[in-house]
Formats: sequence, structure tokens, C-alpha cells
Amino acid sequence: MNPGYIVLIVVVVIGGWVVFAYNGLVRLRIRAEEAWRDIDTQLKRRWDLIPNLVAAVKGYATHEESVFREVTEARARAVNASGPAEQAAADAGLAGALKTLFAVAENYPELKANTNFLQLQGTLETVEQEIERARRYYNAVVRDYNTRIAVFPNNLISGLFRFQARDFYQLEDAEQREAPEVSFK
Repeated sequence: MNPGYIVLIVVVVIGGWVVFAYNGLVRLRIRAEEAWRDIDTQLKRRWDLIPNLVAAVKGYATHEESVFREVTEARARAVNASGPAEQAAADAGLAGALKTLFAVAENYPELKANTNFLQLQGTLETVEQEIERARRYYNAVVRDYNTRIAVFPNNLISGLFRFQARDFYQLEDAEQREAPEVSFK
């Protein structure tokens, strides 16, 4: 066989591998971005519920103004957070503020029996579960992506085309990892 053909075959195989590896990295990067947007979507659903919850509690607990302000400020910080680390910190503050809001609601039996409040509570519980699923999926995709860009020989391609590792969505401590308790049973 002609040495020129052998060189051509090797070049085509290496070129094909580069294209395949590059496209795989791009697909994983896009999946990670999509997974992050899914977290954003679920968080927005939560953020949209919070003013309704505050309004429902406010109707019964008019003298708890500092709690309402704390929840509103925590929500604003969460809405304006960017990136996994900042979002996780903002979520921790919001979860604490929601726990305080629900503790206030505990003191008002007529509120706990209010149909609108119960519906908001159930919706929030569902949203919290969706947020948890979205975070898990995001972290799984980020794990796959980060692994792919770090292992040989893909690390050659990822370095050449400047693929950057993504941050995992991590909460700072164990208490923050728990969804706020929304049950009044």
C-alpha cells in the first residue's frame, strides 16, 4: 500500500475523531445550559408564588411586617442571582425566609384552613420538588460534561477549543439542602 494513502487514512481518522469529540462536547455544553435554564424556569415559578403567599398571610397576620419584608428581600436577591454558586446562596436565604413565613402562618388557624392558602401551599410543594429534580438533572449533565472535557484524549480537544468546566449547583450546608417545610398537618 502506498505510504501516501496510509497518511491520508490516518489524517481522515484523526480528523473524524476531532469532529466527533468536538460535537460531543458541544452537545453536552448545550445540555448543561438547557438544564440551567430549566432550573431558572422552576425558580421563576417559585418566585411568582411568593408574592401570593405573602399576600395570603398578610391578610391574617397584619403585624408581621418584618417577616414580609424579609421574604420580599430574599426573593429579590434570588431573582437577581446569577450562576450556580450565587443562586445556591440566594436560595438558602429564601428558604430561611419562607420557613419564617410558614412559622408565622402556623399561629393563624383560620389561615391554615383558607382554601387559597392551601392551594398555594400545595403548588409551592410541587414546585420545590420540580426544582430538586431540575438541580439533580443539571448536576448530572455537568458531571458528564466536566468528565468529558477532563479525560484523555478529549482533554486535548477541550483545551484546544477552550471548553471550560461548569460549576455544580451546591448548597452550602445540610440545612439548606432541605426544601422549606410547607405542610401544616
